[in-house]
Amino acid sequence: MRKPLSVILLILLLFSFCSCSVVESSLSSNDTLPSTEKAEETTQKAEKEPEPADTTVTISMVGDILLHEKVSESGEMADGSYNYDHLFANVKEEIEDADIALVNQEVILGGRDMGITGYPSFNGAFEVGDSLVSAGFDIILHATNHTIDRGSAAVRNCIDFWETNYPEITYLGINSTAEAQSEIYVREEKGMKIAFLNYTYGTNGIPLPSDMPYAVNLLKAETLKRDIAKAEEIADFTVVLPHWGTEYVLEPDSNQEYWTDLMFECGVDLVIGTHPHVIEPVEVIEDEDHSMLVYYSIGNFINSTAQSGKGVANRMVGGIANVTLDKNESGEVYIKDYGVTPVVTHVLTGSAKITTYLLSDYTEELAKENEIISKDSSFSLQYCIDLVEKVFGDVAK
Repeated sequence: MRKPLSVILLILLLFSFCSCSVVESSLSSNDTLPSTEKAEETTQKAEKEPEPADTTVTISMVGDILLHEKVSESGEMADGSYNYDHLFANVKEEIEDADIALVNQEVILGGRDMGITGYPSFNGAFEVGDSLVSAGFDIILHATNHTIDRGSAAVRNCIDFWETNYPEITYLGINSTAEAQSEIYVREEKGMKIAFLNYTYGTNGIPLPSDMPYAVNLLKAETLKRDIAKAEEIADFTVVLPHWGTEYVLEPDSNQEYWTDLMFECGVDLVIGTHPHVIEPVEVIEDEDHSMLVYYSIGNFINSTAQSGKGVANRMVGGIANVTLDKNESGEVYIKDYGVTPVVTHVLTGSAKITTYLLSDYTEELAKENEIISKDSSFSLQYCIDLVEKVFGDVAK
């Protein structure tokens, strides 16, 4: 049967309306896609956008590795081997975090074949060097008053140890030749050229070896002026690391002040001192044209003195010098930030027992078991805190 024309027209009209609605709906939906895609694309780009590169260089340095007998003996393990990782176990993260980490190796590492000895004529095991590397140190300082305690043979052994086993590690302050002594060490880090110079005030009255007069760098005015001038020509920033001052005195002496003035006049940027075996203040010296940051002494990192009496507790407190360098708009390297992280030597007798803690991690319970109390009963956690506040003040972080 044929449908009436009116019915056919109605069906066609409804079909046309629905088709238009579908098309309009489809177009309306598609119209929103470009903006959504753009938003997603923008989000993806933001997620992939790299973070700005860190242009700063951090320098950290710990004080004297003073190998008294208890410290050296702590490295002997139950199986007869030697290992000194325990000395640095509690501060390893701070050392590894630095772009450039330095340590003052107070005692020459002549090796166990020469015999391990303590005060007053020291000699340390090569295994101490192994642990320095394992802890994350990049530069080892050897210019100290104990450098030639055991003569030129120990110095040669020490140099051979570093060059044979760890050629990537830099040692300063001792030299295998006169030519090596005249060289200026410059380390390039993130586009900054940083010169490091290391000297000692003396060698405890022991003459320089006749067969090795260049064995150790001595703090002499003409030498210092010459070396700093060379460093200033080839580097962006100059660091001097002097072994100086008066032992067990909590403030700089007139000799340190003399050398500080000389280094400032020569254009040095940073000074980090060792030798007094106690901490001394941190100071910024500046004029209209130049500024120089001075850590007069960062004290001992590890020690176990046999002496007793008032003030001996001071020798248990040291500091990690922390300096951050950056470049200004002119491309000049400057000190962006600086501070000190206080540390405490924890003295216990036995294999792998003696160690060093961050003061922030030290507790009253640990302080009570520290054997230094038998040498100076005034030692306590609060004693350490008060000493840091007295000497370092707001510089301690």
